[in-house]
Amino acid sequence: MNRTTAKPFTVMDEFELIKAATDYSLEQDENGRISGNFYHCKLTSAFQVILDIHENKIIGHAAYIRSESNGEVSLWPWQVFALASKDEQLIDLDRLCRAIHALNYFKKNFDINTGQLFLSVHPRLLSSIQNEHGRTFKDFLDLTGISTSRVVIEIPPALNHDWKLLQKLIINYRSYGYQVALNFSSTNGHWLLGTDDLHPDILIVQAHELLQYQMNDYPEDNSTRDAGFRLHVRKIETQEQLTAAKQAGAHYLQGNFLGKAV
Repeated sequence: MNRTTAKPFTVMDEFELIKAATDYSLEQDENGRISGNFYHCKLTSAFQVILDIHENKIIGHAAYIRSESNGEVSLWPWQVFALASKDEQLIDLDRLCRAIHALNYFKKNFDINTGQLFLSVHPRLLSSIQNEHGRTFKDFLDLTGISTSRVVIEIPPALNHDWKLLQKLIINYRSYGYQVALNFSSTNGHWLLGTDDLHPDILIVQAHELLQYQMNDYPEDNSTRDAGFRLHVRKIETQEQLTAAKQAGAHYLQGNFLGKAV
């Protein structure tokens, strides 16, 4: 009589279950850090703290992709994305980066119960996908048990000229529960122009751009609160820029002066 030997049953850990349910090229090292592969690049995450000036505490982190070779940075983010010459490649790369960030942030390194994860999206991806922005990433987050309300999607300033697309993106992402941040562009003139029509959750302004305005051009703290969004000042490198951010009524602060991405 022929007997078949039953294969031993093994319980897969959470990462293996997530990996099996997706087609992302993901790896996990002995320290639990998640990385992914795109062409010959090993991609992983760096996070920079975001401070809430009113509550005087860290409320989240901004995620940045890093390409490594033998533990050293091999390519900068723009160089990695330049490898994705076709829209299909770009979509795969952008989704891979968000998956890496989400797993590293929520599952391994940071407090799963509190922090907000700020994620940027490549402008070409937003233009190439016609509908259902944010749905694929929501499906991935559902696998991990992470709520979309913990994620802030940053719309790049390259799209600020397309008002209809911005409105569509905000509506799409909000319908899936994300928060939405717009990036200020100096080509718009006054830095509050148009926010009443778009109603972002957060407006991101680079610290050096604040210094281009006279002090009487800054809104008072009540003005930003009445506008219905939180002001997020990024790339604070000096005490002068930090002072300008506070005088502008900023809610959130970020930059190397406060803590480098690690």
